[in-house]
Amino acid sequence: MILSHRRPPFRTYSITQLCREFGATPRALRFYEEQGLLAPARRDTSRVYSYKDRARLKLILNGRRVGLSIAQIRDILDLYDEEGVAAQDREAIRIFRGRIAELEAQRAAVDEAIDTLKDAVEKLSSQYPDARELDS
Repeated sequence: MILSHRRPPFRTYSITQLCREFGATPRALRFYEEQGLLAPARRDTSRVYSYKDRARLKLILNGRRVGLSIAQIRDILDLYDEEGVAAQDREAIRIFRGRIAELEAQRAAVDEAIDTLKDAVEKLSSQYPDARELDS
């Protein structure tokens, strides 16, 4: 999820190309631009995305997929620009550990809810013989 340290030869991408590659919408890319996460160049009325923009978009989308907030993603991206890779990696580790803890707590809550529902189904089903037919 961290930005790559290697860069291929200079290449640009259109909004359509990036949307197709990552399964994103133009609206999402414009939103990330409004939030200051992407800064594509302008060529006439078109946005032109660099390799760096593409790498940032990949990090943004991966971050969103695992539930990071826009602010958390911005913190990681800003560190890459301001303090370099090592600082970015340390902050990413801190944020990822926090997100893991949140997800583990959610999983525990979901597991508890499932157990409660199973117990309720078992108790109710034992009272009504025809309720077992509802399992399908």
